[in-house]
Amino acid sequence: MLVESFQKFLPILILLLVIAFVLSRLPKVNVGHSDAFKKRRTWNWLPLGLTYAFLYMGRYNLTVAKNAFGDLMPVSAFGTIFATGTIVYGFSFILNGPLTDRLGGRWAILVSALGAAVCNFAMGLVTYFGWHENLVLTFSILYALNMYFQSFGAVAIVKVNSSWFHVRERGTFGGIFGILISLGLYFAYDWGGMIVKIFPLQYVFFIPTLLLIGFFILSYLMVRDTPSEAGFQDFETGEAQLTDPGKPMKALQVAAIMFKNPIILTIALVEFCSGYLRNTIMQFYIIFAKQTGIMGTFVPQNWGLLLCCAGILGGVFAGTISDKIFNSRRGPVTAVLYGIMLVGGVFMTFMLTSEYLGWLVVIMSMAIIGVHGMLSGTASMDFGGKRNVGTAVGIIDGFVYLGSALEAIYYGHFLPSGDAGKDPSNWTIWPVSLIPIAAIGFFLTLRLWNAHPSKNSTSKPETKIPVTLTAEQARQ
Repeated sequence: MLVESFQKFLPILILLLVIAFVLSRLPKVNVGHSDAFKKRRTWNWLPLGLTYAFLYMGRYNLTVAKNAFGDLMPVSAFGTIFATGTIVYGFSFILNGPLTDRLGGRWAILVSALGAAVCNFAMGLVTYFGWHENLVLTFSILYALNMYFQSFGAVAIVKVNSSWFHVRERGTFGGIFGILISLGLYFAYDWGGMIVKIFPLQYVFFIPTLLLIGFFILSYLMVRDTPSEAGFQDFETGEAQLTDPGKPMKALQVAAIMFKNPIILTIALVEFCSGYLRNTIMQFYIIFAKQTGIMGTFVPQNWGLLLCCAGILGGVFAGTISDKIFNSRRGPVTAVLYGIMLVGGVFMTFMLTSEYLGWLVVIMSMAIIGVHGMLSGTASMDFGGKRNVGTAVGIIDGFVYLGSALEAIYYGHFLPSGDAGKDPSNWTIWPVSLIPIAAIGFFLTLRLWNAHPSKNSTSKPETKIPVTLTAEQARQ
């Protein structure tokens, strides 16, 4: 099994190496960072980002468990559990975004990892002891708690990196964000699938628990909120400032300003559509494959691997094109990716019995992960400003998961199950229902075509501060 696992991971490793080589050959965006700074920044975002990836594993393992539970968790039950969790996830940003702005991204990722680990452990215990009498209610409560802690993760990764990346570099970071999401999906679907084949079902929850505890420790040791806390001087990142830096404001006041900002509001509405579409294709394709009896074909068998490769390509493509061609504008690339989603949805309608359906869904996954990296991972920093980025990500990612909740409720009640689910022709509502959402998202992205953060500051290259200085001295 270890050899099989390595063989599956090998294409991802090769893809990452090829992407690293290609990016290294592209013209550099020079904002004056020293080699020492860039090295320390890598060791800052890498454990943070991998913690975020394993949070994904501890989130989408529910889909793997759903298939393993079989009749104990039909589509309607899965839809209820997942919708409950995503609604909690969406609304938790009202509290968690401002909390992260106040207490810092490092604090948020630690809370996220530890809280999600405890909740996954509890779901594992329920599975181990066979407490299935009230499975839907029990899992709805535990998964909702898991998603509450999970909601700190996205805010944390963007909050921390908003102080470490200049706006002209953030397209590249958006690509990194997409890679991390993709690795998380790979861990969830392929590692999770191997776990349920080798071990009893409860280990699909217990193993993410152990991984999250391990990366909690790594993040505690290595992650710092700002360059100054790591021995470097903070620098101007060239982003928009929605509020007066010298004037403290309450969270509700900041949120009110953001909701009045047409760019942030448009991004949030686009991401509502993204949340609906992302889970429509990534979660329900594997359920479709299971129910229609095509799980033995190549795409479902390698779903996590293919999602990972697609997400890496989508994130890197979007981020690189945004920075290198569109002068760090996120709108044009997002519009192109949404166009792929719209056309893909139309083709899906006629391909439910086609052997190429899985490959089409992989291409659409590439597009939607690229969108998410550009908007939630990058544009939220650009237009929210590092001071209020937690609130900005909270609003934007909250809309993502409200869209996901709508999708889970809708499809959970209207998609076929049992004997009816075995006939692909009964699944027509699946692609037909995503087409209008993709169309709305596409036309909204056109409003972002020329959006760019205001250039109210000039970036100053950071200089190395002697490592003997304390963090407080570094800030001064």
